[in-house]
Amino acid sequence: MAMQNPLHPGRSIRENCLAPVGLNVTKAAKVLGVARHTLSRVLNGRASISAEMAIRLEKAGWSNAEFWLQRQTAYNLARARRREDQIKVKRYQPQVI
Repeated sequence: MAMQNPLHPGRSIRENCLAPVGLNVTKAAKVLGVARHTLSRVLNGRASISAEMAIRLEKAGWSNAEFWLQRQTAYNLARARRREDQIKVKRYQPQVI
């Protein structure tokens, strides 16, 4: 999928980290040391990957924390870009004294 419309990184975790090794949400949450509902929210795109979650994913052997945070940032920026015409800001012009 193009970077203008990236998938939520939770989907990538489900498809590329959990599914290949047969982990369901409950088992994966135990591996990561988080509550099931916390991981479920990330996997279903209802919560962002935090820095702490990125470190947990790294410690589990699923890429590195920077990778996950970059994916989350790309997703967040793409979502903001879709509504950027609603963000009203005038360019700052410094006053000449």
